[in-house]
Amino acid sequence: MSGSTRVFVARLTGLSVFDPLGDQVGRVRDVVVMFPSGRPQPRVIGLVVEVPGRRRVFVPMTRVTSIDAGAVITTGLVNMRRFEQRTNEVLVAAELFDRPVRVSTPEAVEAGFADAVVEDLAIEQGPRRDWLGVKVFVRQVSGVSSASRAVSRLTRRRSGKTMLVDIRDVTGLHDQAAAQSAERLLETYDDLKVADLAEVIHDLNPKRRAEVAAALDDERLADVLEELPEDDQVEIIAGLDTERAADVLEAMEPDDAADLLADLPPEQAETLLQLMEPEDAAPLRRLLSYDENTAGGMMTTEPVVLGPEATIAEALAMVRREELAPALASMVYVCRPPLEVPTGRYLGLVHIQRLLREPPHGAVGSIIDKEMEPVPASASLETVTRTLATYNLVSLPVVDDDGRLIGAVTVDDVLDHILPEDWREERHELEVRP
Repeated sequence: MSGSTRVFVARLTGLSVFDPLGDQVGRVRDVVVMFPSGRPQPRVIGLVVEVPGRRRVFVPMTRVTSIDAGAVITTGLVNMRRFEQRTNEVLVAAELFDRPVRVSTPEAVEAGFADAVVEDLAIEQGPRRDWLGVKVFVRQVSGVSSASRAVSRLTRRRSGKTMLVDIRDVTGLHDQAAAQSAERLLETYDDLKVADLAEVIHDLNPKRRAEVAAALDDERLADVLEELPEDDQVEIIAGLDTERAADVLEAMEPDDAADLLADLPPEQAETLLQLMEPEDAAPLRRLLSYDENTAGGMMTTEPVVLGPEATIAEALAMVRREELAPALASMVYVCRPPLEVPTGRYLGLVHIQRLLREPPHGAVGSIIDKEMEPVPASASLETVTRTLATYNLVSLPVVDDDGRLIGAVTVDDVLDHILPEDWREERHELEVRP
């Protein structure tokens, strides 16, 4: 590898990592650096690589044999233990991007770059084959008009002039900023699925986690919260102002929002419920009234519900909605009006496979499966689990004492209750087989 090899971290993240035989090992997610005392340049010690199974592992730079425009080549020896950041280690994309810094060169000061934020970091391999941070790509923060910022938000193109400066001329790179944007970090992880983004956020320190949460829109943050451990959920929601916290709860799935509210102090939960729209707060109050290990405590209040006169074409259009979870899309529940839970009398259900076999103009009321008995809200976790397993179902109707549909329990709700409480933290420690 040439001694003049220079790579920008933003371009490095996302590159595929291969072993010497050409088999893909994973994908680069971040770069780990250390700031040795008395030295102006941070030392690059390794890469955070995402391997199959969403495991994030550490690959030392001594294992990297080549970096080019399209790939990273390693020696093939990768420790599959999950990456855990040490106290003196800094993640470039997660922690340095968007960090406020000062540039001291006269040219930068004259051009308005005395106060700037980090956009990117260039790393370079030196004569002794060690990698160091050598250049910082910064963006101007002063002199940017409010109109430019508004255009930037609409076009997703960042406003302000940019400059590439020597890292020796930058101060504040290793200082924890009082407040730091997370926009650049989120751009770096833009390709991640919600569950994977939640993994990244979980691994951040509390300060950075709060900054990322502040940068996400309500819908995206709601999705991420549903994938995080309970402690992280409580920490993030408690760090938001109450108005926004209520908006995020409204955007969450009702059962997940109710579980989160149950983990908050009662007075805080009540404050948030009062700030929510009444039609959003009402189902959460109902869910909170049930024991968490019963069908009522596990169910979602937003199943697919239709009247018996609805056509099969209408039913297929309902389950085709992108925002609908696969488990909920597997069943259509047929009820008498009103069709909002709690509904009128529950009549039965129709499997999506049956809908696909019937003519579109037919009525769902003519193909109802009445043999599958609903469960009461008081049904235990064991009863629900056995029912789902016995009949090979992924969702199950829940009714009240008057036979009205009040929700549906899905298999993912059950798994959340039968897996250990720390399963989200421990899922990467499962044995990895070749």
